[in-house]
Amino acid sequence: MSTEETTRDRAILRDLAKQYAEACQKEVQKERRDLWRRHNSFHFTRPPIYIRAFAWREMEDSKCECEDPFFRGYEDFFRRMRFLDTVDDDYIFEPWVTVSAVRITPPGGIWGLPVKWERPAMATGAGVWDAPIKEPEDLERMVASDHVIDEERTRQNVDRLHDAIGDILTISVDRGPVYQTFSGDISTHLAYLRGLEQIMWDMLDRPAFLHELLAFMRDGILQTHQVAEDKDDWALCNHQNQAMPYAEELDDPAANGGTVPRKQLWHFCASQELTGVSAQMFDEFMVQYQRPIIEQFAMSAYGCCEDLTDKIDVLRQIKNLRRIAVAPAANVAKCAEQIGSDYILSYRPNPTDMVASDFDPERVRRILRRDFESCRGCCFDITLKDVETVQSDPERVRKWVQIVREVTEEVFG
Repeated sequence: MSTEETTRDRAILRDLAKQYAEACQKEVQKERRDLWRRHNSFHFTRPPIYIRAFAWREMEDSKCECEDPFFRGYEDFFRRMRFLDTVDDDYIFEPWVTVSAVRITPPGGIWGLPVKWERPAMATGAGVWDAPIKEPEDLERMVASDHVIDEERTRQNVDRLHDAIGDILTISVDRGPVYQTFSGDISTHLAYLRGLEQIMWDMLDRPAFLHELLAFMRDGILQTHQVAEDKDDWALCNHQNQAMPYAEELDDPAANGGTVPRKQLWHFCASQELTGVSAQMFDEFMVQYQRPIIEQFAMSAYGCCEDLTDKIDVLRQIKNLRRIAVAPAANVAKCAEQIGSDYILSYRPNPTDMVASDFDPERVRRILRRDFESCRGCCFDITLKDVETVQSDPERVRKWVQIVREVTEEVFG
């Protein structure tokens, strides 16, 4: 890149970073922290609202201008936050920006086996992957990732960002292990490695082999997590609960420092890939392998887009479970009845009903009133996620948040 291009990129990034820093200092951020902290600790507050995905590529502000790919990633983050600052949900703007440490993993990927993808010509099309574990003997080629950080490359990335905006925002380094969120839930990469349909056949045809594969992944994740803890690389920036990870029982998220053991962190886990199997198979072929990982942490949140309606009894085995996702495909009333006041209910309405197709405020209100009544007596929050389109109308998201607030007031006073 030329000096002129670098100077221009820095100017773009600095302007956006200043806007983000200003948003972080708003008084409402303190109010949101208190709201989520109380909510996740079972105080009956108003239901918090969280916009997790909102068809960002359709927004005018999503068009990045930086030439440098490294800076461009942070430009995109700041632009997203600038849009969210106009939405008025309960998302918390933390006064730092995160650089992920460069982890050294096996050449074939985080499990040592390359997953070959055939990408579609269309940006929004579906990709197809070639699962590398085709025969039982392929398991012998698997290698779990150790927790090793490339300190020099990490330092270079931190220095670059610090040089550009370090006088505006704190630069936080995430040194946590590679096996976090969907990289560490077993289920996601199990499907990549073996193939979704094949996993279901394995449950019937080759259960012993599948158990061996699951045990290898469980033990690899546990070992890597323990090494990271031994090296003091788990920190307060590693809270994860697919919401705002605050609770009265835990220290708040923080930038840098704040080294803590897993027993002082939130953990997120899911198994979207096994949504179509029975509760018994879900328990045998997933939860029994996830539990030893999950229970090393202080609190956990379970579920993303999978229907957990008939699996909540299975999840009750997880000793530190705090939050359960009630996805668009789930039966809200049945889930709420089972969850009650035992867990936080993360209500996730269908984005098509809410904002994606023929936006109808009255229909949105009817659905919310019905589901809010079902959730009466539960500590619940509302997450709008997986919005693939708003038909290029950014106002829909803002209007939706306002409708949610109005219906909340109407139902709960």
